[in-house]
Amino acid sequence: MRQNIGILAAVDSGKTTLAEAILYQSGAVKKMGRVDNQDAFLDHFALERARGITIFSKQAIFHWKDWEINLLDTPGHIDFSAEMERTLTVLDYAILVISGASGVQGHTKTLWKLLRRYHIPTFIFVNKLDQNGVEKENVYAELRRKLSGNIVDFQAEKEEWLDELSMCSEEMMEATLEEREITKEMISFAIAREELFPCYFGSALKLMGVEILLDAITEYAIEKEYPEEFGAIVYKITRDFQGTRLTHIKVTGGEVKNKMVIGEEKVNQIRIYNGIRFESVSDVGAGTVCALVGLNHTYVGQSLGEDHTAIPKVLEPVLSYEMILPEDIVPNMVMPKLKEMAEEFPELQLQWDEKAQSIRVKLMGAVQIEILQNLFKERMDMDVTFSEGRIAYKETIQLSAEGIGHFEPLRHYAEVHLLLEPLPRGSGLIFSSKVSSDMLAVNWQNLILTHLKEREHKGVLIGAPVTDMRMTIVAGRAHNKHTEGGDFRQATYRAVRQGLMQTESILLEPYYEFRLEIPVVNLGRALNDLNAMFAKFDPPETEGEMASVVGVAPVACIQNYQADLLTYTKGQGHIFLSFDRYDECHNSEEVISNAMYDPELDISSPCGSVFCAHG
Repeated sequence: MRQNIGILAAVDSGKTTLAEAILYQSGAVKKMGRVDNQDAFLDHFALERARGITIFSKQAIFHWKDWEINLLDTPGHIDFSAEMERTLTVLDYAILVISGASGVQGHTKTLWKLLRRYHIPTFIFVNKLDQNGVEKENVYAELRRKLSGNIVDFQAEKEEWLDELSMCSEEMMEATLEEREITKEMISFAIAREELFPCYFGSALKLMGVEILLDAITEYAIEKEYPEEFGAIVYKITRDFQGTRLTHIKVTGGEVKNKMVIGEEKVNQIRIYNGIRFESVSDVGAGTVCALVGLNHTYVGQSLGEDHTAIPKVLEPVLSYEMILPEDIVPNMVMPKLKEMAEEFPELQLQWDEKAQSIRVKLMGAVQIEILQNLFKERMDMDVTFSEGRIAYKETIQLSAEGIGHFEPLRHYAEVHLLLEPLPRGSGLIFSSKVSSDMLAVNWQNLILTHLKEREHKGVLIGAPVTDMRMTIVAGRAHNKHTEGGDFRQATYRAVRQGLMQTESILLEPYYEFRLEIPVVNLGRALNDLNAMFAKFDPPETEGEMASVVGVAPVACIQNYQADLLTYTKGQGHIFLSFDRYDECHNSEEVISNAMYDPELDISSPCGSVFCAHG
């Protein structure tokens, strides 16, 4: 039996220490590494050991009882949240690590929301229980109050444990009322349906509670069933120390064999990674997380075969930076290497501005900037810096519209009709087809869907990426003799653009969720500031001489508030920020006016159709 289990936590919660403890306790490693000793089994990159943080998600294999478990350690630092989120797509279960000393942090809530969005059954491990001042009861109460009332202490007295279990699902409530036993199967299914979240307590550093946690996972986890047809989801692209491109996948159906053709490319090697080492195998079955060699045109988030996983990412950079290269480097000459790096870090959303002859990227924060600078130096022997960040806006539509793209120069032909429909905030882009195979062959329909997914489509207000809409193929035409693959790319891009020009668009900006902790005497000033920053917030809560305010505000307004806060509270005020969502821009007219963007003049995104001059 096999499970893919991820470990997630806010930074400094002891996540990597727990991973080391699990590997040591299970016998997978002979010595338990430590972050502060720079010898953790899974933090094997020099940058990770130097910084003492996990930057890249990695996997290790261990056995417990009859289970083979593939453990995936994910970054805890908020700057590498996108790397963590990519890993969620391949998990069967998750362990959310909470520091008993810090409790529920802002990033902990973000992780909890993501786990629920991706529907990943979750076990909770409260770490650092050995530290002075950590009270188990207080931490447990905070978890149930701030995350979910269905979090249950599985180390509690039996009567209390049964009482709390019965409140988590109708099935267990009925069993309690009818004085029947709550069975292991009931508990397992409640966990799998995210109705119940088992909670354990201990100290990873001292191996307290680790064995109990592993026993619980293997007792209550349910092995997943998969279809027989081949399917896989690409969750990561990397390169090994020799520069070989690796496509990391989870097989979601059927099997993968060496020399198998996927799309138009052949698998040359299948690797099962265990820390820095790997084993080459001839085939892998459904549920396996592995790396494939030989696929050079895959991308993160891509579905292969019959896989239909399509969950829009939640965490992404909200600031855009210009990359400043050394004076002797011509920007467009390094673009091929930069594109390779962007494959590994798709959140960079690499953009080449032809008019300004500049390169722009999106970044999560200062730590990621430092890591990227190190990677550029290591891989390209190039010192780069970045400009001051500016807000990364997005666009969406208010009303539905049909866009038509016709591409018919001499001896070429393709026509695409797309229906563009607005979706709720946070939906991302969803692509589908309603065309019968009688009108347009399935292979052409799939090609159009590929072209829709392969690029970032510009909006018509300021040229920002579009989001939160459904693009549906409603009609299309090909020519038996003259249609080539590239024809549909041109027709598809033009259909999207033409549809956007036909409807009304809305400018979106990123919002931070914030928690403000401040002396009561400064509360009036803080509330006035929040109103001036177009924040929306709940009524303040006070405890003794301190007050707290929770809400959301535009990133553009609140991103630099910490400096002012420290000044007027004499260092006693703190604000905690985490990405919340994109929503309507508070000063759209000003931003659009300043952008001076004319969609008709953007030659990189033409909206007009192309017809044969000879009729």
